[in-house]
Amino acid sequence: MMRVLRPGLLTTVQDLGRVGHQRHGVIVSGAMDEVAHRVANLLVGNEDHAPTLEMTLVGPSLAFDADAVIAICGGDLSATAAGVRLPLWRPIRVRAGTVVEFGGARAGCRAYLAVAGGWDVPLVLGSASTYLRAGIGGHDGRALAAGDVLTWRTPGALASQWLAAPEGDAVAVASWSASHRVRPRYRGDIAVRVMDGPQADWFREESRAAFFEAAFTVGSQSDRMGYRLQGPALALTAPRELLSEAVTMGTVQVPPDGNPILLMADRQTTGGYAKIGQVIRADLPLVAQLKPGDTLRFVRVSVAEAQRLLRRRERDLRELAAAVRGMGAINWRSPARAG
Repeated sequence: MMRVLRPGLLTTVQDLGRVGHQRHGVIVSGAMDEVAHRVANLLVGNEDHAPTLEMTLVGPSLAFDADAVIAICGGDLSATAAGVRLPLWRPIRVRAGTVVEFGGARAGCRAYLAVAGGWDVPLVLGSASTYLRAGIGGHDGRALAAGDVLTWRTPGALASQWLAAPEGDAVAVASWSASHRVRPRYRGDIAVRVMDGPQADWFREESRAAFFEAAFTVGSQSDRMGYRLQGPALALTAPRELLSEAVTMGTVQVPPDGNPILLMADRQTTGGYAKIGQVIRADLPLVAQLKPGDTLRFVRVSVAEAQRLLRRRERDLRELAAAVRGMGAINWRSPARAG
């Protein structure tokens, strides 16, 4: 089992979301950075939809009371154990009695901790994801708190083989890591590819131009539901009303004040504001790692290009999963030598 000594700023259990219930008004939720979540799971031999811990800006302190194989992917939240830095994007073996500590974000905003077997929490409507506003999913429907205890399911055959390695240091890391092809390049100033939204032609010509030419800043009133963007105000050609229609992660809505809202994992199921753009799925992990004060610019791409980029990403993830399955024994070594 694992005990929470310090919970961090916001640590929740997430998977790939509560899919299939939007027609009933139930939001999808799930990991903000889908790629980091999936890669962390693949590195410890899990299915990519298994629950992970999503840690935001300032991470927790976690005491492992049993041997475990873990992986940390996503933003760099200064992870350490036994007095050494822990690397990202590779399997890590921790022995019973080890405390894994996270600090503040050095790069990105969110990190994901997977454990071989997957965190053992009840499913709500088929998902382990935490939705804080409704108090459902995850660990009692809330963020982790000091004193909480989590367990994990029995690891698969591959991770069980890794755990059976001879006794060694409190912490050891694999000699290999996930390919750079599957690691998003997190920055605080990014270009985000976007397709035209269904109401893009409702906006004035100068507003459509500004959407693609200006830089927007992530506002302080941003969270897992959506990012409020600060930049040039975007105006419609004339006042118009829109019946609420479906929205998804990456939808860019523009309310009457003209300041765009980029919807994220905890978005509502429908929206009534005009949608000027839709961030492509392949770029959503980059957006998920932005924090207040970071900036982004939008670059128009076609639907065909968005599909090509997504197919390439999924191919790379399939290749990673196949490589891990065929890995066999791991050559464990000290984190100090892992780089």
